[in-house]
Amino acid sequence: MLGGGEGAFIGAVHRIAARLDDCYELVAAALSSDPARAASSAAAIHLPPERSYADWRELVRAEAARPDGAEVVAIVTPNHLHAPMATAALQAGLHVICDKPLAVSLAEGEELARLARQHDRVFVLTHPYAAYPMVRHARHLVASGALGHIRLVQAEYQQDWLSRPLEQEGNKQAAWRADPAQAGPAGCLGDIGTHAYQLACFVTGMVPSQLAAELTSFVPGRVLDDHVQMMLRYANGARGLLWASQVAAGCENALRLRVFGTEGSLAFDQEQPNELWFTPLGGAAQRLTRGRVDSAAAQQATRVPAGHPEGYLEAFAQVYRDAATLILARNACRPADAQALQVTTVEDGIAGHRFIDAVLASHAGDGAWVALAPHP
Repeated sequence: MLGGGEGAFIGAVHRIAARLDDCYELVAAALSSDPARAASSAAAIHLPPERSYADWRELVRAEAARPDGAEVVAIVTPNHLHAPMATAALQAGLHVICDKPLAVSLAEGEELARLARQHDRVFVLTHPYAAYPMVRHARHLVASGALGHIRLVQAEYQQDWLSRPLEQEGNKQAAWRADPAQAGPAGCLGDIGTHAYQLACFVTGMVPSQLAAELTSFVPGRVLDDHVQMMLRYANGARGLLWASQVAAGCENALRLRVFGTEGSLAFDQEQPNELWFTPLGGAAQRLTRGRVDSAAAQQATRVPAGHPEGYLEAFAQVYRDAATLILARNACRPADAQALQVTTVEDGIAGHRFIDAVLASHAGDGAWVALAPHP
């Protein structure tokens, strides 16, 4: 693991996710760029001192040289370190599980994809919201034609934790997200807007052909955006709306998706992840629940019986389990399980950067319609 030491929320999430299905063992880590913090963080999780590194470059070199060295690297750092860390890992022959966004630019992302292909390594991006059983069932419903021809797509993601200038008050997580040198050119857009976009693309199987967007920085002195809203056009004639905000007072982690077709609609709320609402045209709304739906995609991502809630940590673990399935299949020179192929890859990360670039271009043009390049 690179990053994720004391005080980093996402590091613990990754470690729990990796352990949950008994697919991984954490054998080495560079948990912080500060040597003392790296050592104390490693001790806190009972990692042997000789496998705790103060420099991530040394970890990659040393682990690649060990006969019992790490096989997979999890990158859980601010955005600007994703590309250099993943590059070193791929060149050392390691598989990669990386937090999103993939990098800080499309060019960096495309180079990572090239390296992953060149070295024949699995590269998985952590979009855990697409790993919920009911999200995968939603994808199944759309693909099966249950909604008919898709007409409307509405995605939204609201938080309120950046409603005040926390980056100016010593909050480390806010500070790097508000710094273009670490976060890249997008703030809220890159942090959570990409989650809403990826979820909409994953469930519908559609990519917008055009978008018109506006970015806003509501908090005085904030350089990067803390709010984004946009309209979407699809090649099949469908229309969409997407908005994301980190200054929406009263909202915790309100990621929601609604899809409307000619024969019905569906609605998913991330804060209630064990249910999906499906409403046929002219019929009653149906509350579908995890453990009671019969699609193979949902069943493969379900661990406990109906009525026993699963949530964010289990969805994150599904990303790790799917990655393990792909790696083991690669090692055995056999096809991977079809359901594991739903995991978000480096190519999806490139699509996310194309989305970011299109939004930035539209905003620079005062909300002009901008063509969105198709997924690779």
